[in-house]
Amino acid sequence: MKKLQSSLTNMVLVLVASALVMGGILALVNHITEGPINEQKEKSLADGIKLVMGGGELTVTANDTIVKDVDKDGKEETYILHHANDNKGQALGVAVESTTQGFGGDLKILVGFNPDGDILGYTILETTETPGLGAKADKWFQADGKGSIIGKNPEKNKLAVTKGGEGEIDAITASTITSRAFLKAVNQAYSALKDKDKDTDAKTGATQKVANQ
Repeated sequence: MKKLQSSLTNMVLVLVASALVMGGILALVNHITEGPINEQKEKSLADGIKLVMGGGELTVTANDTIVKDVDKDGKEETYILHHANDNKGQALGVAVESTTQGFGGDLKILVGFNPDGDILGYTILETTETPGLGAKADKWFQADGKGSIIGKNPEKNKLAVTKGGEGEIDAITASTITSRAFLKAVNQAYSALKDKDKDTDAKTGATQKVANQ
């Protein structure tokens, strides 16, 4: 009996020791890979900003994070605005990160707007949509795609699917849910940009008012 208890104790100790060792190894691997992963994300974002703003040389002059009220599922809506200038210092516009719920999960896009609010370009940052269907969003809405949004302005054009008379954009074949999610992300990105502009105008007006007193 004592021999059995001793064996059980040894087994437990071995299992605990193994778990601790494995936990330590996983933590070390995570620490080692965290830096390169973050660097890759930053590079992908930088490349994405350049792409959606027209592909030329640019400088990101400011980054703003806008957090809106919670959505119907209780999640906060967060948008990141990257303000860009060309190599002559002229404002190119703003690239906006926007996330919505797609068919398979979160759909995160980056969309570029010129100073007038016209869409310059977009790219998909994260998606869990079905390969071959919803995943077509990365090309479907481009300038040469069937549902192109390039050059359109969310304030002047009805960026919604044509199905049911909702809007003027052709949905991805057999992927209406993904199409609606994508266009919702674009419209929300524009809304966040307009909200930021209003906030900036209000602060500028207040500053001028104080200066004139």
